[in-house]
Amino acid sequence: MAKHERGLRFQPAGGTRANQIPTGKKQRLTIERLANDGRGIAFFEGKTWFVAGSLAGEEVEARVLNAHGKIVEARTERVFQGSAMRRPAPCVHFGRCGGCSVQHVPHAEQLALKQRMLAEQLQRVAGVEPEQWAAPLTGPEFAYRRRARVAVRWDVKAKRLDVGFRAAASQDIVAIDECPVLVQALQPIMMQLPGMLKSFSKPQVLGHVELFWGTSSAVLVRHTAPLAETDLNNLKAFCHTHDAQLWLHGEGDPQPVDASQSLGYRLEPWDLELAYRPGDFIQVNAAVNTAMIEQALEWLAPQADERVLDLFCGLGNFALPLAKTVKEVVAVEGVATMVERATRNAMSNDLHNVAFFQADLSQPLDKAEWAAQGFTAVLLDPPRDGAFEVVRKLKTLGARRLLYVSCNPATLARDTVELLSQGYRLKRAGILDMFPQTAHVEAMALFEASK
Repeated sequence: MAKHERGLRFQPAGGTRANQIPTGKKQRLTIERLANDGRGIAFFEGKTWFVAGSLAGEEVEARVLNAHGKIVEARTERVFQGSAMRRPAPCVHFGRCGGCSVQHVPHAEQLALKQRMLAEQLQRVAGVEPEQWAAPLTGPEFAYRRRARVAVRWDVKAKRLDVGFRAAASQDIVAIDECPVLVQALQPIMMQLPGMLKSFSKPQVLGHVELFWGTSSAVLVRHTAPLAETDLNNLKAFCHTHDAQLWLHGEGDPQPVDASQSLGYRLEPWDLELAYRPGDFIQVNAAVNTAMIEQALEWLAPQADERVLDLFCGLGNFALPLAKTVKEVVAVEGVATMVERATRNAMSNDLHNVAFFQADLSQPLDKAEWAAQGFTAVLLDPPRDGAFEVVRKLKTLGARRLLYVSCNPATLARDTVELLSQGYRLKRAGILDMFPQTAHVEAMALFEASK
């Protein structure tokens, strides 16, 4: 029998495994600068720390949320030496709730951070900056959010219903009794909602709750089993007290309890009202949405005799105001149900010069029948993935002007490279402050074909 070798130590391929920092560990750090998402960056013992709730130049105590490789994600637990820029967070839930990550940063600095993020992406990826920077498009710093999802979960062990918003970097639910970014009309509903739900005889069947405000307030309740009659009556009474519609979402699509009721929002400058249903995409910031449409029309400068293409048109948020200005609008959306609702919105607003089509917007569109006549101008408002395949063929449609609304500067910069290669030049760009108190960046860019 062979002798056992003692004292040998085997290592995995690739060398010595780096020690991982345990979740919950606290570490004193000096913050060097801010990342594009608003978190502070620190360097300690060969690792890069991203610390939520910190500012450049600060000395903080950070608690580890997650660690992988040489990257550590953490949140600020204590500030030993604060930045002169720091302000007290307006919300008592800041640091625990995952919703608003930069409340400790003055609003003017939030805008500067978002402007830098857009400029850096355009320069680094596309090697370009616009011929003209536009001033940030802003609205109210608080009380702007007209839609919110409230997390609801039955804790089996504690026999307790948790109601609130998701915690930062966690599946925990933070109990919320007020939310400064919600529109004022939803504040009383948000304050009294937890108590009402906790009175349910069968709270285990609750999924989540969504709040809406527009032409009316509305409460949608997601449930995984039929609601008890007493619980349903409590919901009806609650909504009646708050003059809100009640929508239920069990099997199938959400439905209003009163079938005659519908949700909608107005675009006052154009005397338009757009209907929607829970689950449809709408911009949550009404004031900035209206200002965004006004700026888009100003930049694109559509003329009365033009044929304009609106891509990723949704419910008609841009298409219907455009139809008030130009000869013809062709609007295209990937989701068939949204095309149906947009068509009904055009009819209800007595607009007959706009046509809506469903198409796969991950593919080039130059072969589509509605594209054959071409367009003098194009407006597109894609999701976070951007519109790379679409923009590859835009020049073939004959558009001299192109307005791009983006919710992701990275994909805007990527698509800018393609547009530049087609002979477009970046005339103007700027940020849209659609989500104050967060690091989320929306942007608008105007491209013109080179002469």
